[in-house]
Amino acid sequence: MEIKDLRTLVKMITDTDITEFEMENAEEKIVIKRGPEKEYVQFAAAAPAAIAAPTAASSAAPSVTVTPAEPAVADDKYETINSPIVGSFYRKPSPEADPFVDIGSVVEVGQAVCLVEAMKMFNEIEAEFKCKIIEILKEDAAPVEFGEPLFKVERL
Repeated sequence: MEIKDLRTLVKMITDTDITEFEMENAEEKIVIKRGPEKEYVQFAAAAPAAIAAPTAASSAAPSVTVTPAEPAVADDKYETINSPIVGSFYRKPSPEADPFVDIGSVVEVGQAVCLVEAMKMFNEIEAEFKCKIIEILKEDAAPVEFGEPLFKVERL
């Protein structure tokens, strides 16, 4: 593929909602990925080294580097409640309502602690264990990534 054709392809992709494009023929393979500079992924096992994503044949195409998120255990005493999806973080079920939790709140298993809006769907994030809220790590209406810590908590 010639450079002018590749530039046209990159422009077409950046003008749409497409975040990943892959094309392969007998002579060449082109992979174009776009999005935030870093994407965080949560791993349950020991954190592996950073993995570089495949890039296009030209430096004109953006690339994404995938690195592991912070471990779920912040230190020996505290853990985090992490976002299971990409979206917008909300502390309250509606603008005029009280927050789901505040610093010092004791949360039961299955109790909602916040909402994460993704594609106009509001998803309740629930505690997976009984805990006390130590710190709220995100501002209301802030964007969150998959695996990003939302609350620092103490398991009870």
